Amino acid sequence: MSEAREEILANVRRALAAADTSPVTVPRSYRDAGMPDPGAMLDLFVDRVADYRATVVRCSAAEVEARIAEALPDGARVLVPDGLPWQVPGAQVDSGPAGLSSADLDGLDAVVTAATVGIATTGTIVLSHGPGEGRRAVTLVPDLHVCVVERSQVVATVSDAIRALDGARGPFTFVSGPSATSDIELDRVEGVHGPRRLEVLLV
Repeated sequence: MSEAREEILANVRRALAAADTSPVTVPRSYRDAGMPDPGAMLDLFVDRVADYRATVVRCSAAEVEARIAEALPDGARVLVPDGLPWQVPGAQVDSGPAGLSSADLDGLDAVVTAATVGIATTGTIVLSHGPGEGRRAVTLVPDLHVCVVERSQVVATVSDAIRALDGARGPFTFVSGPSATSDIELDRVEGVHGPRRLEVLLV
């Protein structure tokens, strides 16, 4: 072993011996954006989702099924996850882990799901893949994702969303607009690794 290496390792050992090994307290008092007005928070959510080139439609609970039908192209082959609370006539139901293969999913045109949380400041939708949300694959393969978000699910910040997800079982998928990527010349291409179109129904 060289003298220089031995000297370096000796310095490391001395530093470790003198280090404070008591538990470290990590501060969790994140900055709160502060959005007390629910109307303003929903408006911000709509604006931020639209910034990602997604389509946002506001509707009442009674209008959800009609708006889903309007979002789907005529003759589309549609998949819905087990437990979706809205009827989608003609849709195929995915039954979970033993459901369709990736190749079968690639033959579909659209998927309709519910959501767990919407984040206003980032325009992000979070799926926890419980009932009505399906497996991760069903939201990543079809070309169109129609996602229903209820106004009570919209929170202000990412930290609010993490608190709302506390106790939920993962995996979680954070969706910010349709799938997109850019090359070195910043030419945007959509649909490379997920849906090319995202339609959000805010109920």
